[in-house]
Amino acid sequence: MKSNSSTNTLVIGGAGYIGAQLVPQLIAAGRQVTVLGRSIAPRNELPASVDYVAGDFAQHDLIKRLLDTHQEVIHLAYATVPNTSFENPLVDLLQNLPSTVQLFSEAADRGVKLVLVSSGGTVYGEVDELPIRETHPTKPISPYGVTKLTLENYAYLYAATHGLKFVCVRPANAYGVGQRPFVGQGFIATAMVSAMRGIPIKIFGRHGTIRDYLYVSDLASGIVSALLLGHLSEIYNLGSGIGLSNLEVIEACKPLVHKFGYEVQVENLPERAFDVTANVLDSTKLQMDTGWKPLVGFDEGMIATRDWLARQSV
Repeated sequence: MKSNSSTNTLVIGGAGYIGAQLVPQLIAAGRQVTVLGRSIAPRNELPASVDYVAGDFAQHDLIKRLLDTHQEVIHLAYATVPNTSFENPLVDLLQNLPSTVQLFSEAADRGVKLVLVSSGGTVYGEVDELPIRETHPTKPISPYGVTKLTLENYAYLYAATHGLKFVCVRPANAYGVGQRPFVGQGFIATAMVSAMRGIPIKIFGRHGTIRDYLYVSDLASGIVSALLLGHLSEIYNLGSGIGLSNLEVIEACKPLVHKFGYEVQVENLPERAFDVTANVLDSTKLQMDTGWKPLVGFDEGMIATRDWLARQSV
């Protein structure tokens, strides 16, 4: 049973990669945490105090029951990734939009505070200046980004018309311990494991795209900061503010995997029309409002990622 003396926080999709870092930080912040995940049992081990519920956020009756006993909800779940969203844009829309809009409605009815995890990497599209501020125009060029932005707009709609208490974060590209390779996102994990398996690392264009890479524990702490101290109905970028091309990431990988006797091979492919050229986020707003800042430097994060992947017998 949950104690009535603590704040109960529901993390939808909290059994995955980001949730593994987020849940312990929520507990440290004094939250009693419930995780909703699709698997019968969580893929990652959760702290003993966490309640795990197997189910899907599309199950409206289940969501209603959970929201009845929680004061906060963090929405991490998403049914697709940027690459797969191109295969069937309609599926991307239908698997994510209706259930999340229903979540907004139910949270608003109960006065539950909601953190919406959007996408800093896709909602802006091609940009005029770097790093990107939250006020930059949003012109996504992927179905994933379009749906994420639509969800943000629906959150505003429910705030204005139903009193939804929400905060939105737009994270950069997460990397670090626990990230699975070859799942359509997560270039660093895929690059390292490719090297360890003797597979050429594919990049599109001479240098690839430029991205903002944020270590996963820093991403989690940014979400917690937005939950605790973020202003309602505000959007916050969540990134390192440093842009690295795919080729620069590969160069950083080389000495790390050489230590284990692996060589790095690169396969250059033609540029893809749907790849945003560069995406680097300005997180000044979150830092000013909450005091958050990233703590794990890129070199430190890369070493930790390599060591974890090496232990997985990839």
